Amino acid sequence: MSETRLRMTDIAQRFGPTIALDGVNLEVRAGEVHALIGENGAGKSTLMKILCGALNPDRGQMTLNGQPFRPKSPLDARRQGVVMVHQELTLAEDLSVEANVVLGMETSTFGFLSRRRDRERVRRALMDLEHPEIRPDMRVRDLNPAARQLVEIARALLVDVRVLVLDEPTSALTGDDVERLFRLVRRLRQQGVSIIYISHFLEEVEAIADRYTVLRDGQTIGSGDVSLTSRPRIISMMVGRDLTEQYPQVPHTSGDTVLELENLNGASLELKRGEIVGIAGILGAGRSELLRSIFHLDPVREGRVIVRTLRGGSRESPSDRIRQGIGLLSEDRKEEGLALDQSIADNLTYSWLHPYAWFGLLNRGQRDIAVQSWLSKLGVKSREVSQAVGELSGGNQQKIAIGRLLHQEADVLLLDEPTRGVDVGSKAEIYRLIGELAAQGKAVLIVSSYLPELLGICDRIGVMFRGQLSELRSTSEWTPEQILAIATGTESR
Repeated sequence: MSETRLRMTDIAQRFGPTIALDGVNLEVRAGEVHALIGENGAGKSTLMKILCGALNPDRGQMTLNGQPFRPKSPLDARRQGVVMVHQELTLAEDLSVEANVVLGMETSTFGFLSRRRDRERVRRALMDLEHPEIRPDMRVRDLNPAARQLVEIARALLVDVRVLVLDEPTSALTGDDVERLFRLVRRLRQQGVSIIYISHFLEEVEAIADRYTVLRDGQTIGSGDVSLTSRPRIISMMVGRDLTEQYPQVPHTSGDTVLELENLNGASLELKRGEIVGIAGILGAGRSELLRSIFHLDPVREGRVIVRTLRGGSRESPSDRIRQGIGLLSEDRKEEGLALDQSIADNLTYSWLHPYAWFGLLNRGQRDIAVQSWLSKLGVKSREVSQAVGELSGGNQQKIAIGRLLHQEADVLLLDEPTRGVDVGSKAEIYRLIGELAAQGKAVLIVSSYLPELLGICDRIGVMFRGQLSELRSTSEWTPEQILAIATGTESR
């Protein structure tokens, strides 16, 4: 048995009247991958902020390699070998990849920056990630979310890391990128690095982790060997109940065509009322770009979009799409999907304030009553409608983003990675909601990197490869192997 690398004992943290952590215990061994599991709001992020020096706990002790450990700041923790890669990235978008990776850790000689040495360090880190195409001189703003995630991981590799915390590291990755990350994690484990792996994807936990600890409501519920614990048992510990149906099935039938794409940037399809259509594909295949082109956020190079909703209008702009009954859920919840520092009420009603405004004046009372009704329908856990969205858990944030589309009475919902960063229980609730929307006659087009999700809830699925969309087939006609073969170009479409 390996020696204990990190021990956190009786950790407690309170924010005003809210108890975030109440006596949490965590033990991580040297050279192991330890999964930290729990629903959104269970206390995982707070615990890791304490570990990495961002928060000072109200109670409890920590030891690192048997010595007392109480970092004064994240930089202090990093210097002692404890590094965290956050799910919500902390990159400076206007700086280069190189500048982001070495920021605060630049090398110098006699007071002069050693740029050549720093560039070599960055290049080696990117090579370790098996992504040499991400050049040190590229600007972070020009990278897609997956590449940005890899830059954040590369930053963690620049120090003599002893404990590496990976918070939802694959949330923006697909297929081959996930396997590359797993290979890196295994190499680091062989080198004696302790890795705390936070993920809502239990199949990933089973594939990469040695042991696990489950948190619920700020307390340690259980821990053990991953190989000796069943998935239903872990889910039961997470949610405090048996989750009988991971992909709830709500009966729904398809009707008339409501949206048609005619060779739109290489994609053609018909979307009907009352059906759920999924689009699979690897990173860079053009899936998100397709949804953004439909919504007219990205340019249309060729082809056209035919909207057959009952609402009129043929103009093409995002505001006109909203008026035509089309709603888009962005894959980037932090940057595009929500205004995190604004209230729940503002976020849920931003795209359609008309029912509550007269002559430019907003009737906040009427709006807040309507918002409270939506929160009840969506099952959102919050203090009040004036609470900032950024204070909610990831699952509740996603419900607010979806709720905005429902509030604007969208007939066609374009959902880009609708459950990214969402826990198992909240995922099941979102899947049920999507099924209920289809049963109400809404048309749903989903882009997802998570194949079990598409296979579990969609009626038809198409696969994108280099901007081209395959013919849509009934979900029952697909296997995961067939989808991956087309997505990677190893099988004809």
